[in-house]
Amino acid sequence: MKKQFKKTFARMMSLALCAVMLLSVCALTACGNSKEKVLIYSSAEDYRIEHMQQRLNEAFPQYNVIVEYMSTGDHANKLLVEGKEASADISHEMEYGYVMQMIEKGYFADVAEYDRSIYSEDVLSPIAGTNYVPELRNGGAIIINTKRLAELNLPEPTSYQDLLKPEYKGLISMPSPKASGTGYMFLKALVNEWGEDEAFAYFDALAENVLSFTSSGSGPVNSLILGEVVVGLGMTSQAVTKIAEGQPLKIVYFEEGSPYALYGQGIIAGKEERACVKEVFDFLVNTYTKETNDTFFPEKIFKSGAGSVEGYPADIQYSDMSNNTFEEKERLLAKWQH
Repeated sequence: MKKQFKKTFARMMSLALCAVMLLSVCALTACGNSKEKVLIYSSAEDYRIEHMQQRLNEAFPQYNVIVEYMSTGDHANKLLVEGKEASADISHEMEYGYVMQMIEKGYFADVAEYDRSIYSEDVLSPIAGTNYVPELRNGGAIIINTKRLAELNLPEPTSYQDLLKPEYKGLISMPSPKASGTGYMFLKALVNEWGEDEAFAYFDALAENVLSFTSSGSGPVNSLILGEVVVGLGMTSQAVTKIAEGQPLKIVYFEEGSPYALYGQGIIAGKEERACVKEVFDFLVNTYTKETNDTFFPEKIFKSGAGSVEGYPADIQYSDMSNNTFEEKERLLAKWQH
């Protein structure tokens, strides 16, 4: 009798323990008070990812919003493989060439409800349709280490042709167009300005003076800071940040203007049906894009003008970046030999 009681009691305790565990699991998941998750893939820089995560946490305490960094290439490749079954709900800061691919494959939802009349015409022109929203213009510049220039008693270059002079041999850094969107935008700008044959001939000649074709857009500015080179073809925003930190850098633009890349954002097709995803995307489009323009990248994307950041060049004249399609990029990069 005692043995039977002990067995019955043990079974009852085991069932009670299972019930408690089940209730605990439900409380942490969909059965109870769990937060809905919104996953964002973004190719923004680390410091901007951190800022965006903070702002989203503040704006949506009721959701579990996660911003996951991916390089531009990895970002695009992952979504091209996953398609509508992607883990991500939102794609943020994707280069326009890749955005076009996503739209062509039907991987981005229609977001026609957002007002496109507020954006600068040259921000809209590369992409037709309503399956994305503009997010960022990232401009390039000629960046000079003024201290090293003076130490080497070199004249300040005032044109792309100046960079071919023998006195700059081994003192120039440029990102590789095949590895970096920053490098590609310099190539595309000169192709549009001079014609394809002249532009490629120019870069063949420039290679004689280039210390290294870096694998990232930040490489030239990093080399300038280390004093390895005197001139870098790099990102305006990065140079502004380093100048604010006290680095002896100067930003100049040649007559061809500032080359640039455009970035957009979209919702993965099918994910727009989730209210939490739409709310987060609304915040990114209607609030955070403007904050980014005012805080980090005050380059013109709105008709109303650019934001204002201390030390950032004003009234930037931009290069002709027309016909900047994914197919054109692939074709030009196939010709790049360096």
